[in-house]
Amino acid sequence: MPLLDGPEGACGHRYRSGPLKQMEAFLISTGIVALAEMGDKTQLLSLLLAARFRRSLPIISGILVATLLNHAFAGAVGGWLAALIGNDALRWVLGLSFLAMAIWTLIPDKVDDVEAKHDRLGVFAVTVVAFFLAEMGDKTQVATIALAAKYSAFYAVVSGTTLGMMIANVPAVLLGGKIIEMVSMKAVHAIAAAIFAVLGVLTLMNVGSLF
Repeated sequence: MPLLDGPEGACGHRYRSGPLKQMEAFLISTGIVALAEMGDKTQLLSLLLAARFRRSLPIISGILVATLLNHAFAGAVGGWLAALIGNDALRWVLGLSFLAMAIWTLIPDKVDDVEAKHDRLGVFAVTVVAFFLAEMGDKTQVATIALAAKYSAFYAVVSGTTLGMMIANVPAVLLGGKIIEMVSMKAVHAIAAAIFAVLGVLTLMNVGSLF
């Protein structure tokens, strides 16, 4: 029995909705966000929160909740765009978006515009609010929108991008500044930028069954 066909993809193909296609979307979403998040302002925010509150569990839980909420919204927007825009137009929008993401990834982030205020909120609530706001318009949110539109696999993309965020941020909370010292951020950003660029070029050229 053949696999059921899903919605048409960005390049006019009928996506297969079987487990291999879902796994592909999940793995690419996880890897690309984990790399793009290294040195991102939300990872810097993780360091800031960990240094300020010194309570790992509520910070990690807050990051998870904020990311799920933010990326679920982004995934829904991506699915809406895929349904709204024609295949050819969507292919160009996504291709150019991935190329723009490649350039954006190479630009260092700062956490100056994100300040975690204690006020009357607990550590968990402060983390949820701070991370949700920090992710609005951030490169990982934009990547989630583009990936959701590309693969038409809401749950696979959102779960993958959320896992990627946790892979990058949990060590930052637990290890503090050591994670920054252990990893070459320039190399990580270069790899992430290269992946975004490849996705962009292949999408624009309508190359390969994955696109």
